[in-house]
Amino acid sequence: MIPAIHLRDARIGYGDTAVVQGVDLTVRSGEAVAVLGSNGSGKTTLARGLLGLAAVLGGEVEVLGAPVGRLRERGRVGYVPQRHTVSGAVPATVREVVGVGRLARLGSFRRLRPADRAAVADAVAAVGLADRLCDPVASLSGGQQRRVLVARALAAEPELLVMDEPTAGVDAASQDALAAVLADVSATGTTLLVITHETGPLAGVLTRAVVVDHGRIGYDGPLAGAGAGAGGHHHPEDTGEPPRGGYRIDQPRVTTDGGR
Repeated sequence: MIPAIHLRDARIGYGDTAVVQGVDLTVRSGEAVAVLGSNGSGKTTLARGLLGLAAVLGGEVEVLGAPVGRLRERGRVGYVPQRHTVSGAVPATVREVVGVGRLARLGSFRRLRPADRAAVADAVAAVGLADRLCDPVASLSGGQQRRVLVARALAAEPELLVMDEPTAGVDAASQDALAAVLADVSATGTTLLVITHETGPLAGVLTRAVVVDHGRIGYDGPLAGAGAGAGGHHHPEDTGEPPRGGYRIDQPRVTTDGGR
């Protein structure tokens, strides 16, 4: 099976300056991986390189079997950026914000078809906000807005979901709700890559940790060993082929209280 992510002697950075270098990393389809590290360690640059938001300066970087920037179907990769809110100067409803995520699956006409509108509604339901579909995003709490960002990424039905600090700055109830969402998404076979400072809220979802230290991987192994094993380099045992495919709108949903 083609891995979801494959890096070999990768150098990633900005301009001609490498922030991440000498990285070898393979993430199999269906894995749920935490990318850990202190501020400035290079963990966010590593993720941005996978998304084409940072330059690949050397080595090999492939996502879903294609070099970065050459994946034909952009909707196969979902991204939840590191920010706490989705409010803007122009008022927008939850449906409208999540609908933006569906554009990656559309053709040149960029018009939502009935199937696309259904995918948007199902993505909103998957994050427990079905009763807020028509509400202004600005009326939601910070934790609910984070879930709207997740729904926006899920609307494209991605095979790989990259998330940058998804639990930062939100309350415990919203963290628990997000963990339930990601557990369901992971169960469908979607590959998860979560960049985070601490894994507590998502410890029941993430199974593997990659610790980035000064631009290099200092540990790669089971999540439970990440704290004490940053100086080593381990590979998780292959326990069998993970499930295929990605998040689909016909998969089970969480039934989270939308008022959280």
